[in-house]
Amino acid sequence: MSISPLRVRELVRKEVAQLLRDVRTRALIFVAPMVQLLMFGYAVNTDIPGTALYVVDHDRSAASRSLVDAFTSTEYFVVVGVSDRDGDLADALDRGDAVLGLEIPPDFTRALDRGGPAPLQLLLDGSQSNTATVAQGYATRILTRFARAHAPAGMAPVPIDLRTRAWYNPGLESRMYNVPAVIGLLILLMCLTLTALAVVREREFGTLDQLLVSPLTPGEFLLGKTLPVVLVALIDLAVISALAVLWFGIPFRGSVLVLLPAALLYILTGIALGLLISTISATQQEAFMTMFLFLLPSIILSGFFYPISSMPRVFQWLTIVNPVRHFLTVVRSVFLKGGGFGDLWVEFASMGVIAAGSMALALWRFGRTSTAR
Repeated sequence: MSISPLRVRELVRKEVAQLLRDVRTRALIFVAPMVQLLMFGYAVNTDIPGTALYVVDHDRSAASRSLVDAFTSTEYFVVVGVSDRDGDLADALDRGDAVLGLEIPPDFTRALDRGGPAPLQLLLDGSQSNTATVAQGYATRILTRFARAHAPAGMAPVPIDLRTRAWYNPGLESRMYNVPAVIGLLILLMCLTLTALAVVREREFGTLDQLLVSPLTPGEFLLGKTLPVVLVALIDLAVISALAVLWFGIPFRGSVLVLLPAALLYILTGIALGLLISTISATQQEAFMTMFLFLLPSIILSGFFYPISSMPRVFQWLTIVNPVRHFLTVVRSVFLKGGGFGDLWVEFASMGVIAAGSMALALWRFGRTSTAR
């Protein structure tokens, strides 16, 4: 049976009116994504300014004070204690008062003047592994700059002058990497919530049976249910992308014409997954729990928190069928690198296959469920 544009239009009008008439639903659709982006943008941040540093200075010289000043002149470290006893440093780390401990030996100045190795000891609180790793990187850069600045004037220059430069994110700010990815997570969450809960709500209220026995075909029903969600998701994409650029200062170096097709494929996948969830859920609470049962593994296996290359091989293969992984690659590349279709064709092809497969499975499963009822 052919699809009637008139019936689809009327169902879309009904769905849009149902979404917008409730104040709480309007807040969920338009306000919650912005609030969540602000929360994630500030909270999901691996930069660690103000790291607690404890100093044990056995040298007590101008050079040792200059070294401590090199740490405190940055925003990354704050000295929480100074002593000349090794035990105080160990106690500070044991109590959690300090994350990093710096011990300067008695002959530190003499070693610098000779131009030889000047030993130092850095102690890190390994119970906070991520923080310790980042702090170690900061400390290493500070010590490298200090060593170059205090090399004796008569020494021969180092034969290799290594200069590093970070492309796309010169300040190595984690927010630049995380905020575009948060956009992808919020879009998926919105698609799953609006699709799965909307269909299950119709079933709970008994209106789904009325729609199924109406002249609407299954194709018209699904179009009427999904088109409003696509529209809402695109509006949310525009709003939170603008917020990322204007509020957080995330650069947008790519083209909207690249981001938009990727977003449409991603949204269709999210809608199809929402329909699948609705076919196996009898209540909204059930749909909500099933949705998060899918959402959490998708986030973990997307490369949002941990690099995919560090995962076991079997999980790396699983990420291939994860739409979140591919969309995060696209959105980060478009925002930060100005990536185009030529750079991202693998991600587009993967999302296209996933979207088509998910939608076909959702239509098949929904058709069987409707027939059974």
